[in-house]
Amino acid sequence: MPNVRAGVVGIGRMGEYHVGVLSEMQGVDIAGVVDVDSQRRKAIHDTFGASTYADCMDLIGKVDVAVVAVPTNMHYPVAKQLLNNGIHVLLEKPCANDLNHARELFQLAQDKNLTLHIGHIERFNGAVQELHKIVETPIFVECKRMGPFTERIKDDGVVLDIMIHDIDIILNLIKSKVTTTHVLGASVFSEKDDLVSAQLEFENGCIANIVASRASQNKIRTLSVTQKDSFVVLDYTDQEIYVHRKSSSEHQMSKGSLRYKQESLVERIFVHKDNPLKLELQHFIDCAKNGSPRNVAVNDELYSLEIALDILDQFNKKRNK
Repeated sequence: MPNVRAGVVGIGRMGEYHVGVLSEMQGVDIAGVVDVDSQRRKAIHDTFGASTYADCMDLIGKVDVAVVAVPTNMHYPVAKQLLNNGIHVLLEKPCANDLNHARELFQLAQDKNLTLHIGHIERFNGAVQELHKIVETPIFVECKRMGPFTERIKDDGVVLDIMIHDIDIILNLIKSKVTTTHVLGASVFSEKDDLVSAQLEFENGCIANIVASRASQNKIRTLSVTQKDSFVVLDYTDQEIYVHRKSSSEHQMSKGSLRYKQESLVERIFVHKDNPLKLELQHFIDCAKNGSPRNVAVNDELYSLEIALDILDQFNKKRNK
């Protein structure tokens, strides 16, 4: 069977990661890399020996699948061109900054019998996959995704850049519709959403608290789940999960202080650690090449984006008051 011919459109930091992983995958040839920046094209050609182009239309007829890692406002037109020309697409998150555009892209892919995947890389984090085996009846979910400001992200604030990961994971964990959303936020280093706190209430009674910040000097990537009989903590960075059970909490008064004491059984879950980006690309190519079923339904993809855009809309309305 011939190798899959792959292309990458947009070779910023994330696009370069894709090129690096694709170059090491068996059964895959990098047939073309696209970027408007000639220096980036030269750097990628010198490193990987790939053919480079300035326009994504130059990939037509040369590739079977393409990764799109351009700025968000270009996701819709670039993905649409590729899909219209029979190319399977892995589109970096968010799918689009307009829900109707996202719906149109998925409909186009369906009409042409093509694979369209959205690059929610955290779905392929080994710890997240283990989490789904542990969490059954969540009562409260809390996510923190915080770090320092970087000039690299210019077109998106934290909601579409990083919070959308946690929205996607929470919706897949809780499996219930959002009834109410409360949003607070601030613009700190840019004109966009640099710090956002969102509280979601669900039909089944679960509550989720999500904090996303690029105004923090310490990098934190955690998710915790409260269930009746356990407290589960996931650290994305280390791909570790700890489950606390049978906890007891008490306090002791001494002459000069009040001390708290907590005891619990803590279980560390074994997590098979692999490169999530490699797993994501393997899944995408398997779906495109072999027609394997996608790991997330299209309606769930669209719902994650819908909730993210609603949070962003609430932030913008409060900021513009």
